[in-house]
Amino acid sequence: MRKIYLIREKKSKFGGAEVYLSRLSSALTDKGVEHEIINSIFPSFLPSWLRIILFNLQVFLTKKNKFYFSLERIVCPDVYRAGDGVHKVFLSIENKSKLNPLHPIYLYLEKRCFNNAKRIIANSHMIKDEIINIYSIDPSKIDVVYNGIEPKKVDYSHSFNKLSKEFNLNKGAPILLYVGSGFKRKGVEEFLEIIARLKTENVQAFIIGKEKNFEYYKQLSKDLKINKKVIFTGPRQDVDDFYAISDVFLFPTRYEPFSNVLLEAMSSKNAVFTTKQNGAHEILEGKYIMPNSRDYSVAGKIDTLLEDTEALCAIKQANNIKANELSIELNMQKTITTIKQAQK
Repeated sequence: MRKIYLIREKKSKFGGAEVYLSRLSSALTDKGVEHEIINSIFPSFLPSWLRIILFNLQVFLTKKNKFYFSLERIVCPDVYRAGDGVHKVFLSIENKSKLNPLHPIYLYLEKRCFNNAKRIIANSHMIKDEIINIYSIDPSKIDVVYNGIEPKKVDYSHSFNKLSKEFNLNKGAPILLYVGSGFKRKGVEEFLEIIARLKTENVQAFIIGKEKNFEYYKQLSKDLKINKKVIFTGPRQDVDDFYAISDVFLFPTRYEPFSNVLLEAMSSKNAVFTTKQNGAHEILEGKYIMPNSRDYSVAGKIDTLLEDTEALCAIKQANNIKANELSIELNMQKTITTIKQAQK
């Protein structure tokens, strides 16, 4: 197999795509597959639209006979993994400024990326359908490969004792969790509205992630009179400890191709609820899928589950098994199969 060049513009410890890339790289190393990660050589202080243009020039001018496995919208991928979804669909959901040149640039690149790639990997059937419907891409060119994770070793006592020192946790109190950066699209406002509607007493909720408008959400928690229940942590390196102590992972996102965080939570024995606009809903039972981010009736379902210890324990165990079946090794095997098809 030819050497694989993994393409991603940003180099970051945070973000689902960056975490996925790191895991895939580790798995490829374990299998002895020669590869190299290519990130942007341009400074981060440049406007995002300019960085994207310059990065495309960077990878295009240096491609030669390199085999590109891209996680970025570029004009010259061999295999493109559409982990960021379909931008045209994203724009139909989000009210973004039409003055921002980033969006027309993304649309220009997206169309050419889908058309020029030899093979496309979609991380959910939802995304495959969007690519076909929006850009009329041949379905046989697209493989669906769900995200993969490394199985979690959950040590509740260790994690609880550690976090209790920082947050003064109440033992036995139900814990709800949200993890994700970019609060608007990923539903933190809706998360707070749902927490406010819960009837279960002594609930504690953690919101982990990076956000520019932190104060808006903190004020909203005060307005909803739940600020004593909700803790905003910002980005954390020890997210696994929060997964370990939580009971319910709630992710009312407005659009998500397939959220890694859902698999992480399931692997750590959480009950999970998310929206139909998250491709990861495809691995859940219907009662855990919200038709949209503002389906506040989910509060009643969470209350019912928290009241039924046996049912909560059963879904935690079932989710752990299901998530661990979607391993990074399985993801890598299917990804390599697609790469081999593109290298023929």
